[in-house]
Amino acid sequence: MTTPPRSAAARASVEQESPVVPPPPRFIPPRRFVNLTEENRSLINSLRSATSTLQETDTCMRSLRNLMTSEEDGGAAQFREVISELEAADLRRMAWFLTSHSGYFLTIARNKNGSYRLQKLLGKSNDVDTLFFAAFFRSFLDIMTDKEASFVVLQGLRVFSNVMKEALFPHILEHAVDLACDQHGCVALNRCITVLDDPYCRIFFLYAVVVNALPFSYHAYGNFVVQHVLDLNDLQCTRNIAVNLRGHCVELSFERYGSYIMEKLLDTKESMVVVVEELLKCEGGRLVRLARGTYGNFVVYKALKVAQAEIATRDDLFWGLVNKLKPFRDLLGASCSYTIATFLDSID
Repeated sequence: MTTPPRSAAARASVEQESPVVPPPPRFIPPRRFVNLTEENRSLINSLRSATSTLQETDTCMRSLRNLMTSEEDGGAAQFREVISELEAADLRRMAWFLTSHSGYFLTIARNKNGSYRLQKLLGKSNDVDTLFFAAFFRSFLDIMTDKEASFVVLQGLRVFSNVMKEALFPHILEHAVDLACDQHGCVALNRCITVLDDPYCRIFFLYAVVVNALPFSYHAYGNFVVQHVLDLNDLQCTRNIAVNLRGHCVELSFERYGSYIMEKLLDTKESMVVVVEELLKCEGGRLVRLARGTYGNFVVYKALKVAQAEIATRDDLFWGLVNKLKPFRDLLGASCSYTIATFLDSID
């Protein structure tokens, strides 16, 4: 028996009742860390774990130190891969492990790779920066007097909030002398002055140098910091350094490192006046000893030259020096003071 054809209305009713089958969901395979070593896969899992045993913590910190300092081929790529897998909470836990022990943190920061990778973590979040700030505060001098570790603090000062920077400044001032008088610390201090874009940061470092200009000027490393600031040609800083060294110019001119500072001060008119006026107050015999000295002769000769250049406005400085030295001309014929004697002979 043949089934009668359905009417159009019947066919429409059947179509409306037919269920709509959605397409199968797109399969997204989970990441398998195919490029990571087994140790770093375990490290990621440890950082994601809310709790861990003491043994697991030790293993995590050992793996983390290896990740941060590895010099093997692909070490940098492994670090980038691990960081890309971590969420904000994981990064905070990583930063906590890195900074929880000062000795552990310093070991990593003093390593060239470790220093570079620590810098990459700074600025990731305020929580991470807060943990690094605490580590800086605990071990500031140890970090800043290390060749590699000091770069971590410099990067921190670039990205830290103003509140954190201001909290560090008294610490910087407290350790300024120890920092400037260290082989690597003086370089780090100069780098902070030169590189930091934040005017407030820069002004504070300049202030630390200005108020400590006297002890810095006597030191083999510290004097380089003062010279560095004077080379910036900041008239206010130069004037303030000259004022803080007033009363010590002659004494510093006898010293090797101090004489370098005096010569720098003679390059600027305002600070030149401070130095030359102090030379004029010097008793004649002492001025001659300075002019005959290994280092002082350079200061006296330059003082004569720059005072001569300013004779139109301050002739008292130039003629004061000349008149003070001329009676001792015969004592200035030695090799050290020969140029001074020659200069005096050329004066009509």
